[in-house]
Amino acid sequence: MNEEEYLNDRLEKQISWYDNKSMQNQKWFKRLQIFQIAAATSIPVLVIYITDTTPFLRFLNALLGALIAVVSGAIGLYKFQENWLEYRTTCESLRHEKYLYLTKTDPYNIDSPFPLLVSRVETLISKENTNWAQYMRKVKKDTKQ
Repeated sequence: MNEEEYLNDRLEKQISWYDNKSMQNQKWFKRLQIFQIAAATSIPVLVIYITDTTPFLRFLNALLGALIAVVSGAIGLYKFQENWLEYRTTCESLRHEKYLYLTKTDPYNIDSPFPLLVSRVETLISKENTNWAQYMRKVKKDTKQ
């Protein structure tokens, strides 16, 4: 793989992947957090209107409480905030390496900077993959207990 192929087919695609995944996780995290806040603040307001003749409001209040628990569990299980931040960090680190390389800035101000770029980029990607694999092992272990 030559320099141009690596920059376009590997580095740019990885930057794009991490950028998209970061944005997706950020959106899910924020949406679920907003739902939790709205549901939690609705419960005390609904309590004011609950009477013996409003069984629907009792049901709605209970449903909101249950949904808050489900959403909280989903946020913890899928780790939207953590993934958002990890993916954003990796994306920006890859961009940083790319720009240092393209501008021939230290550490890329050497005779053959391409192998160094590949090494550093692959280390960043490998680190992210290792973190993901460790997390998946932990989830699997936790679900067995």
